[in-house]
Amino acid sequence: MGSLIPFQDLNLFPDPATTATTASTSATTASKIPKLEPKDEPFDEFPQSLAHTYHQPPYFPSHSLNFSFNSQPGTIQPESNAKSTTLAQVPENPSEENNVYSEFYRISELFRNAFADRYEDAEALDSDSRAIVPVPEENQVSAVVKRRYQPRSSELVRVMDLRAEDHMYFREIVRRTRMVYDSLRVFAEEKRRGLGLGRRARGDLRAASVMKDRGLWLNRDKRIVGSIPGVKIGDVFFFRMELCVVGLHGQCQAGIDYLPGSKSSNGEPIATSVIVSGGYEDDEDAGDIIIYTGHGGQDKYARQCVHQKLEGGNLALERSMHYGIEVRVIRGFKYEGSASGKVYVYDGLYKIIDTWFDVGKSGFGVFKYKLVRIEDQPEMGSSILKLAQTLRTSPLSARPVGYVSFDISMKKENIPVLFFNDIDSNHEPLYYEYIVTTVFPPHVYHGGNGSGCSCISGCMDDCLCALKNGGEFAYDQNGILVRGKPLIFECGTSCACPPTCRNRVSQKGVRNRFEVFRSRETNWGVRSLDLIQAGAFICEYAGIVLTREQAQVFTMNGDSLVYPSRFTERWNEWGDLTQIFSDYVRPTHPSIPPLDFAMDVSRMRNVACYISHSSSPNVLVQFVLYDHNNLLFPHLMLFAMENIPPLRELSIDYGVADEWTGKLRICN
Repeated sequence: MGSLIPFQDLNLFPDPATTATTASTSATTASKIPKLEPKDEPFDEFPQSLAHTYHQPPYFPSHSLNFSFNSQPGTIQPESNAKSTTLAQVPENPSEENNVYSEFYRISELFRNAFADRYEDAEALDSDSRAIVPVPEENQVSAVVKRRYQPRSSELVRVMDLRAEDHMYFREIVRRTRMVYDSLRVFAEEKRRGLGLGRRARGDLRAASVMKDRGLWLNRDKRIVGSIPGVKIGDVFFFRMELCVVGLHGQCQAGIDYLPGSKSSNGEPIATSVIVSGGYEDDEDAGDIIIYTGHGGQDKYARQCVHQKLEGGNLALERSMHYGIEVRVIRGFKYEGSASGKVYVYDGLYKIIDTWFDVGKSGFGVFKYKLVRIEDQPEMGSSILKLAQTLRTSPLSARPVGYVSFDISMKKENIPVLFFNDIDSNHEPLYYEYIVTTVFPPHVYHGGNGSGCSCISGCMDDCLCALKNGGEFAYDQNGILVRGKPLIFECGTSCACPPTCRNRVSQKGVRNRFEVFRSRETNWGVRSLDLIQAGAFICEYAGIVLTREQAQVFTMNGDSLVYPSRFTERWNEWGDLTQIFSDYVRPTHPSIPPLDFAMDVSRMRNVACYISHSSSPNVLVQFVLYDHNNLLFPHLMLFAMENIPPLRELSIDYGVADEWTGKLRICN
């Protein structure tokens, strides 16, 4: 293929370092050896011991190990009006249609059916008539080759015109996949720590490897151009491997993800996504406009040492510009509160509008690409993260108008709870007495606190409290919920362990900066100014506990109450590894009898009472005991079901119908 753009062939020119003497040239060459890897990211390490996992064709298990979210009640099946553009037909394998992670095989069939409405003979429709890039005549074939699973598909697909039901469907798939990944990562790290394996248990790599072996990586059967169904702008990821699992960026280390020319139907590479993390000194990031530096030519110290070449990802970006194909942009940077010390946030789609060759800061030639963000997209997640950082330190400088109170808890919580309303003059949250924990009837404590552990420095795996929890603790060393249980016994006043014990998590109170805000959609809502990690404790759902007789009197007067027994048991979803281990059994101990009490929040409440209802929540309710042993009256503790970015609204499944907003019935 001839020259694509009028660049000088730098391979014909000597490097600046070669102008010295022969002796100095030899010494310089020995000290500056360019890496062969593509554009690597600076902060993520990838052990060589696991490198082979991501360069071999994945092993897909038998269908007995596959699982489908279609078995979940209430799952919405998308219908046939979604559209896509493809480069080849899809293999017709009925067994693969049962695999929810081969969803786009099914979607492609729906698209062909949609074309049948326009054309009398859908089978005669040219398979390349809607190709993303043109296909040369000599590469076209008359027969469709049946393919089985491959490391990654060479078929480019753009998914468009999804309905609201389709977005909900794919969002649920991504949400559950990420939940399995986070649960498996926490589980793997905790097990490796218990066995004393390594200074740092890389659970992120282990979880990704296991899920790949089980065939649980998403979007491997198609290379999607544009938006990934189910992934929202602003979604936050703590690990690079999670980007691979959901199919947002398919490279473990490389910053440019592209379809190689050897696999492309027209022999030209096409870029699909890039990661911007400041790994190259010549990168310039202005938010909506990015000057992105190509890959290659760096030494092991991430310093440019030779000229870059127009090949691989560099050529793919140029070809994407030529064909007008957009790329996904993921930004990576260090951020407080991240499990890995760094976050990756999806910022939407960008167009490559220009490319040129330039001399970089180190004096070597680099390829540069100008990326411009496509208009009419939601606000960038990276901008929201920066706004949240400002709000935590100087809220009035970022929002001069709207703050009604900087602490509705009146210093009762460890961290102030803000109140923001820039819609109207309703100050209702100020009229309630704020309580930090639930108020139980006196008779609940008559049985005493029972016996406790005798641990001095902290609870051990074989102590009494561990036995009460079924032989294992519910939390890891960082206070993250490993897996949900019907009931968790935390250490109480009868225990000898210190406040720093790993089994004292929810009783310590709020740890994040929350904000109650006025919402046009849900009346009131709650969001965090901090990044909340999946499995982290949020707060207690606090109120005044009423017995059955007291609750009947309240309901006769027309008052709305909260019934803990109606909360959907989302705890059994967190840590559920039935799709990973065939012998996995969901926890059934400690067991708890049916709850027969209600909670009144009409006069006394806390921040949790303003959390909205959702049938796809990001917060779960976990029953916990620590200050008494009465199984009939547990505390309602809230934990994150996913990574919750700053300023994203929290939601709970109250167990009510979707046409009702549970929070509104409670608060009004």
